[in-house]
Amino acid sequence: MKLLVALGVMAAPLPALAQTPPAPPPAAAPASASPSPTPDYRQDASWLCRPGRADACAANQDATVIAADGTRTIETFVADRKPAFDCFYVYPTVSLDPTPNSDMAVGPEETGVAASQAARFNQHCRVFAPMYRQVTLSALRALLEGKAVTADRAMAYGDVKAAWEDYLKRDNHGRGVVLIGHSQGSGIIKALLAGAIEGTPAAKLLISAMIPGTNVAVPAGAVVGGDLKSTPLCQTAEQTGCVVSYVTFRADAPPPANSRFGTVPQPGMVAACVNPAALAGGRAVTDAYLGARGAGLASLPMGPWTKDGAPVTTAFVKVPGLISAECTTTGAAHYLAVTVNADPADPRTDTIVGDVVLGGVTLKDWGLHLIDMPVEMGNLVALSDRQARAWLKKR
Repeated sequence: MKLLVALGVMAAPLPALAQTPPAPPPAAAPASASPSPTPDYRQDASWLCRPGRADACAANQDATVIAADGTRTIETFVADRKPAFDCFYVYPTVSLDPTPNSDMAVGPEETGVAASQAARFNQHCRVFAPMYRQVTLSALRALLEGKAVTADRAMAYGDVKAAWEDYLKRDNHGRGVVLIGHSQGSGIIKALLAGAIEGTPAAKLLISAMIPGTNVAVPAGAVVGGDLKSTPLCQTAEQTGCVVSYVTFRADAPPPANSRFGTVPQPGMVAACVNPAALAGGRAVTDAYLGARGAGLASLPMGPWTKDGAPVTTAFVKVPGLISAECTTTGAAHYLAVTVNADPADPRTDTIVGDVVLGGVTLKDWGLHLIDMPVEMGNLVALSDRQARAWLKKR
């Protein structure tokens, strides 16, 4: 299995680890051991993205907008030159390093996924994204093959925690911050919230946490409790200090019984589902930014966006009105159900890609994990700005 990242798309982490929070830091090693030192985040080379650099998060975000009548326009992206808040981003499982945990060298995988998932937030915030020694695709492949896995999840968490602490000390200066992640990155942020932010002064800096692609357990019918003890789910666009979390499936292909997405093991708990396009609930059209070429090598390639087969010259495509989403429940699963509002009479495509397909087989238990963020990207970016304005007003 080869899961790869390209500009405008993302790689897919394995659900088993995507849904398992990083282990707590291990007990102190014996004196004879030589644990790997934590990366020095005082060095800018330890960061995938930092403000003011020509790095992955400065990638071009222009998008081709295709209206229902087939008309095309180019939406030119403009980053805020004086953003009033910060974004702290942790990327998903993308490393192709052959070792169980990745190294700290920036590769095309990390660059590609940051360009796809984080760079658009520059419209309103300064983006910080640490490199970290994540659990690699090689380790996940070994797990799939039933082999022993020696990946150190505590190392990955420890790196991000150290980067967060460096950011607070060196860069924050009292600014509000939005935490952003996907899958393994979301799981690490969830653990960071629970173990290093809740109940500390840093909690007052939290504008929101946007962590799709991982399960966040909450008591059934409640908005706080479970995995996070004092950080509630977001219910309005002006609410701050809250969490947006969801996992994505097609409305006509809900999570099967073996899915680890959308369910949690704790009795009396359910997986949180917060729809950025409709925080109060219900179905809403989303502001999607999709990869022009598709969702990566783990997915089928995207066909023509219009019936005339005209090529798209930007990395991203918007198809206004084509995609709707709603938080829903099937059995024990709580998830974001995505509907493609196909109209065979208009010239646009009637389908999108995003399912994980291996050997010609669609892995239904993964749902639309590859496009968790793209189907709501515009909504996430706009929500971060509204929440930041509310946070600043309270200050």
